[in-house]
Amino acid sequence: MLRLLFWIAVIAAAVWFWRKFKGPAAVPKSPAELEAAPMVRCAHCGVHLPRDRALSLQQQWYCSQAHLEQGPGTRDR
Repeated sequence: MLRLLFWIAVIAAAVWFWRKFKGPAAVPKSPAELEAAPMVRCAHCGVHLPRDRALSLQQQWYCSQAHLEQGPGTRDR
């Protein structure tokens, strides 16, 4: 039993040292990822999309020309 505990401790220490000296696993993010586009919600269907791809009418955003023409959807969702 003592031998088993010894090997568990040795393996745990080895894993700890390996993780410590391996270095940071996080990759630095690119500038494009740091400057994400603001998202807006379609007033008709509720889907979220980048503001630069959305259509605007009277301070409301729409995901497509068809939804812009149909107007705001119902709020019972």
